[in-house]
Amino acid sequence: MATWEPVIGIEVHVQLDTNSKIFSSTPVAFGREPNESANLVDLAMPGSLPVLNEAAVHKAIKFGLAIDAEIAAVCRFDRKNYFYPDLPKGYQISQLEEPIVGKGRLEVLLDSGETLDVGITRAHLEEDAGKSVHDRFQASSGIDLNRAGTPLLEIVTEPDLRSPSQAAACFRQLHALVTCLEICDGNLQEGSMRCDANISVRPAGQEAFGERTEIKNLNSFRFVESALEYEIDRQIHSLENGQQVARETRLYDSQRHETRPMRGKELSDDYRYFPDPDLLPVRISEELVAKIRATLPELPKQKLDRFLSDYQIPMEAAVRLVQDNHAGRYFESAVGDGAAPTLVCNWMLGDIAAMLNKLNTDFAHIEFASNELVTLLARIEDRTISSKIAKNVFSKAYGTGRTVDEIINSEGLVQITDSDKLEEIIKGVLEANPSQVAQFKAGKPQVAGYLVGQTMRETKGKADPKQVNQILQELLSL
Repeated sequence: MATWEPVIGIEVHVQLDTNSKIFSSTPVAFGREPNESANLVDLAMPGSLPVLNEAAVHKAIKFGLAIDAEIAAVCRFDRKNYFYPDLPKGYQISQLEEPIVGKGRLEVLLDSGETLDVGITRAHLEEDAGKSVHDRFQASSGIDLNRAGTPLLEIVTEPDLRSPSQAAACFRQLHALVTCLEICDGNLQEGSMRCDANISVRPAGQEAFGERTEIKNLNSFRFVESALEYEIDRQIHSLENGQQVARETRLYDSQRHETRPMRGKELSDDYRYFPDPDLLPVRISEELVAKIRATLPELPKQKLDRFLSDYQIPMEAAVRLVQDNHAGRYFESAVGDGAAPTLVCNWMLGDIAAMLNKLNTDFAHIEFASNELVTLLARIEDRTISSKIAKNVFSKAYGTGRTVDEIINSEGLVQITDSDKLEEIIKGVLEANPSQVAQFKAGKPQVAGYLVGQTMRETKGKADPKQVNQILQELLSL
């Protein structure tokens, strides 16, 4: 068996966060009834002409500057010709020969904290197509053109990735970057970002690339990794059994965890590109580029360095906070209100992350304000409640609108810290468990854990475990 090396490049479609579509005045809206967000231009009615959205151009330039890419002094739009029901013009307006963003570099943060330098081949503007709907009518399909004309920035990487985990990290890094730049809302569930992954395998040490396949429309980091793992195994199995890898486009079935053929892979010649005669070339001045450069925010790598130096949190935690722009803001809001950075990290990446995962949501839609987390941590610190009770308070506060203090006071969750009262309760526990007391005095100190548990049960978890253990040890030593 040969040792095989995967070669991966990804193409990410980023929906630019503009008020209207790229070539029409139709508002960009998600979740509306079919064809409610489509005007004459989107429907390709005769005589309608495209007008370029300036905001889309500015956002594309902003991305290019963030990856230190070449910004074209002049870019133009082309017609990409293909026939499909959800493309009413019979062509898609895109960019081929003269894209707005040329070669650049992306620093990809890996979970280890190391960085991987990935080349960006290009990033070009284009319009989205509509979609075919197959589940609304019994014997026919419908066409929804709400997405037709939605502004997209297609980002194409070099084939610099060598594992599914690296590809997923690259997609995640692009997600972090475009949300940090505020050019895209990053909502994967609503299709704001979609990833196409190109994959081939070759014998280790061989320079020439193998035949590649493209996996279309992956809309989660996990799906990128899972789809590539399957496709790598499939290609290796084919080659080791004397078969050829067909150049084709494939779809990923997340239920069956497999890829399957969609169509033969087209080349650029198949689309018969030519300059769009309805759109003039776009000239980008140095003054405009300088103006946009001045608006660049702190970028993910800069933020990682600052989180590590200013907050002294673990590398893994810092990477996760930087990868999610909304999580990073939540963290800094809580720390800015006086909470300890390490404690905030522990809660965010522990109980809060578990809750968000359970509800299939994220920090962009969290329903527990950062100032309430600060209050919760303060109540643990001042021993009003124990860490265990804090978890219960959090679960009751999340998404209900009730405050931490309201829940603690209304449900009588204040921790018992009165030494005399605790001593009285513990004496009762010792009297009720004479055999365990005898075992402790006979040289089995581990029995103390059982007695602490019984005390916590008697106090319904409201006693301070550390204080209970201290008083228990004193009573048992008498």
